[in-house]
Amino acid sequence: MAFQGTERYVATAELSLAVNAAIQLGRPLLVKGEPGTGKTLLAEQVAESQGARLITWHVKSTTKAQQGLYEYDAVSRLRDSQLGDPRVQEVANYIKPGKLWDAFTAEDPVVLLIDEIDKADIEFPNDLLLELDRMEFHVYETGETIRAQRRPVIIITSNNEKELPDAFLRRCFFHFIRFPERETLEHIVQVHYPDLQARLVKEALDLFLDLRSVPGLKKKPSTSELVDWLVLLLGDEAAQRALHGEGGLPPLAGALVKNEQDLQLLERQAFMRRRRS
Repeated sequence: MAFQGTERYVATAELSLAVNAAIQLGRPLLVKGEPGTGKTLLAEQVAESQGARLITWHVKSTTKAQQGLYEYDAVSRLRDSQLGDPRVQEVANYIKPGKLWDAFTAEDPVVLLIDEIDKADIEFPNDLLLELDRMEFHVYETGETIRAQRRPVIIITSNNEKELPDAFLRRCFFHFIRFPERETLEHIVQVHYPDLQARLVKEALDLFLDLRSVPGLKKKPSTSELVDWLVLLLGDEAAQRALHGEGGLPPLAGALVKNEQDLQLLERQAFMRRRRS
């Protein structure tokens, strides 16, 4: 079944093409883009559209590739041996399967999300090359080989915090999610709030896009922050009226501006506009 987005996820033609190409090739889909553009949500919606189960591996700075395969709890086995526990005779009792193990051994269709791979050590992607390429790995403690019963759809996200190795990139199908055009943003808003007044949508989008275009902004507001902002606007008539104001910060600015440098920049610009008026 070709992916074309879902009722809750607006996918551009380029993104749909990338998802379907990765599935057809049987390669991981590496998705990059600024935070808040829907990279993680994409995996959830691909799973929903394919009728597949989602397995999520959230990568942290301390995550090791081995944890995605399995972990051997030698300490517990030693403790149990000292206590005379009969479980120590079977080493498999101390093997904890990881996310790749779960995905490879699943009998049902699976989408495996490896989320924010660039947070881990630079060697992390290289340590998964063979497993992702061959869809198998060896468990040395038990001597067994875990092979994928059916190839899972693998989606890997990155916020581009660090460069990924060329050998890893070669094995992926790559797509960069560009920030949506105004028409796509309007579609996204309509999906979330179909009954929203056209006037409010236009005014909110005008202000939101103006904010993103401010030179020197350290963190531009994202699509997800636009949606959060609209939630707040819907429940605050005073904030809606403030959209008409000129020369000040946007109403409920904390939903869009997330650091003090950007706040000070916008306040300075607002002050200069008031002086000129």
